[in-house]
Formats: sequence, structure tokens, C-alpha cells
Amino acid sequence: MYGGIEAGGTKFICAVADEKLRIIEKISIATTDPQTTFNQVFAFFDQYPIDALGIGSFGPIGIQPSQENYGHILATPKEGWTNVDLLGQLKQRYKVPIGWTTDVNAAAFGEIKRGAAQGKRSCIYLTIGTGIGGGVVMDEAVFQGISHPEMGHLFIKRDPEDTYQGTCPYHKDCLEGLAAGPALAARSGIKGEDLPLDHPIWDLQANYLAQALMTYTLVLAPEVIVLGGGVMNQNHLLKKIQQQFTELMAGYTETPPVEEYIIRWGLPNESGVIGTLLLAQKELEDKKNRSLS
Repeated sequence: MYGGIEAGGTKFICAVADEKLRIIEKISIATTDPQTTFNQVFAFFDQYPIDALGIGSFGPIGIQPSQENYGHILATPKEGWTNVDLLGQLKQRYKVPIGWTTDVNAAAFGEIKRGAAQGKRSCIYLTIGTGIGGGVVMDEAVFQGISHPEMGHLFIKRDPEDTYQGTCPYHKDCLEGLAAGPALAARSGIKGEDLPLDHPIWDLQANYLAQALMTYTLVLAPEVIVLGGGVMNQNHLLKKIQQQFTELMAGYTETPPVEEYIIRWGLPNESGVIGTLLLAQKELEDKKNRSLS
């Protein structure tokens, strides 16, 4: 039996699944103070004999096992959670193999295994909502270097007529600062879901996102880019992004047809939790393979 935790700044989604990854039970726990949240997580998983656990956490997080901050949530704006040893708490409670990555990396893994990127060996998953975050899978494995990708904080070229200072508390006018959901509402005074389809802000939004996707393409050259999150509930926005991406690329490098290259998520609101269950499965398989070698 596998356990999965999509640990978000607003809520923890916890799930257990059988050996075929069919979800048996799933619950949502409000992310309050760490101890209260952990107690509720423990109460859920203590009911099940899990063999492995996967965690996709809000970040930034420590991912290098050789570093003291491994498994910790780092400089998060979520009050009370900076330097919390999330992985350590789970390891202490459950003596099973545990996969550990960011929530968006878990979502990328979910999309390439069970979602819109199935059949590919590489993909980028970008979520556009209250914030913007990106996960990367290369050669069917979650990508990380000295840290994990923080793709939402890429700097992009600001439109000359855009005077909005940006919402990001660290960088102001990075991609997240200019194109996340709160930026739409702050510029227009209207929530994104209520904005008219012909509002000029959608063209601005599409341009900023297309700039970022162009950069990701030129640097990482994934087989497909998957877009998710609340802002992508707008059908017309995807077409605008595809169009602007094509114009910006100007035929410089070859990609698949844009309608097949930049696509919407295949597991709406499920990518992350399914990804964590898949990570748990992989962690258990890796442990068995190591024991045989």
C-alpha cells in the first residue's frame, strides 16, 4: 500500500492507494501550525499499513541529503513553517522508504506517468494560480541540481506600458510577480475568473507566460510543456499563449506543433497527489532493486 502527501501552503492532501495505485482514501487537511498539521497527517496514515510514502512539498525545500537542511522547508512566506523538518517528522513516524521533492515536481511526475504527458520521456509542468511554480522530468526522472527548479521566479521582459510593480516579495517583477493570479486582480480590480474574455490584460498575461515558455524551451528542450493551475481554467488563454509563443520563437528552433507542445494538464487538481503516490511506488521499487544488486 502506498501513501502520498501533497503538502501545500494552504492544505495537505493525503492519500493511500493499493498496489495498482487505485486511491482507497483521500483527505484534505488545512495547513495551520506545524504540530497541529502533523497530528492530523499522522492520524490519517496510522490507519493504514503503508509500505512506502511520497511527499511533494511547498517550498523552497532542502533536497541534498548531504546538507543539514535536507528534508526541511526553507525560506517560505508561510508563517511558522520556515526550517520545519517535514521529511524528518515523517521518517521518524513511518519506517518505510520515502520519496521527497517539491509539489510541482510531483505534479510533473504525475503528468508524465498518468496525465497529459504520458508516453514522453521529458516534460515541464507549470502551475499558474496564486503563485507560479514549475517542475521538470527528464529521462522519466524528477530533475534537480544543487536545488530544485524555481521556474516561477524567472525574470522576463516587462511590457513598456505595464506599470504594475509585481506581487513577488523577493523580486517584484519576476514571472510570478507579473503573471500569477493576484497580479491579474491587482491590475484590473477583477478576479481572473470574472474578467471578460476581451479584456486586454489577457494578451499581457499570455505574453509573459509565452516568454517564460520560450526560455524553458531554449534551455531544457522538453518534449512537452503542461500548464495547470486555476488561471489555466480560461480556455481562451491557452490559445493566446500558443500564438504568442509561436511569434516569439519566430521559427528559430524546431518544436512539435504548438497545439501538441503546449497543452493543459491531464489530471486537473490531481497531478500532485497522484505524483506523490507514483514517487512512493518508485521509492519502494528502487529499494527492492538495491537489495537485489
